[in-house]
Amino acid sequence: MNDVVLTQTLASPSSLDGPLDAKAFDTPRILLAGPVDYGMYTRFRNQLDQAPGKGLVVIELSTLGGDPEVARMMGEDVRFHSDINPERRIVFLGKAAIYSAGATFMSFFAIPNRYLTRGTRVMIHERKMDKTLQVNGPLTTCIASVKAVLEELEHSIAIQNEGFENLVRGSQISMEEVLRRAPENWYIEAQDAKAKGIIAGVI
Repeated sequence: MNDVVLTQTLASPSSLDGPLDAKAFDTPRILLAGPVDYGMYTRFRNQLDQAPGKGLVVIELSTLGGDPEVARMMGEDVRFHSDINPERRIVFLGKAAIYSAGATFMSFFAIPNRYLTRGTRVMIHERKMDKTLQVNGPLTTCIASVKAVLEELEHSIAIQNEGFENLVRGSQISMEEVLRRAPENWYIEAQDAKAKGIIAGVI
């Protein structure tokens, strides 16, 4: 009987699932704080490479935001490493502030693997663009320039909404609510995030 249980444990990633208490977060393997940028990505990869190949790996993050594409890179690394190594459970712990790109990174974790410390705020907002478009030259060239900016906007919105969908999938928050509230910066306190079902627990 014990041999059968052991075989299931090694074969099934669900065997690592389940609620975690505060003790599980005593020694996070990956500690990140500050702006989400390429410097953070380097620190993240270095610590991820040194993390154990089995068992629980906690990623602790506190950030006021940063580059959403770097957040997506980090998230894809988490997804990839989780897929190839079912014996390891990678869990997110947000501390104090998880703003903007931090929420994007959190969206790559399944809800059972998302935790926040007490009093932490998650801030969700739309991506922002700061660009000046100069229409100057032959008309056909002008049209091409305008279309290029429009394409950039449309694809940025699509990528942004993919992140929103990942963040709220399986929770009590609808995409309609996210799209309505994100333009004005939506702050969600940790206990409210748990009540709405976008995280598993508050530590």
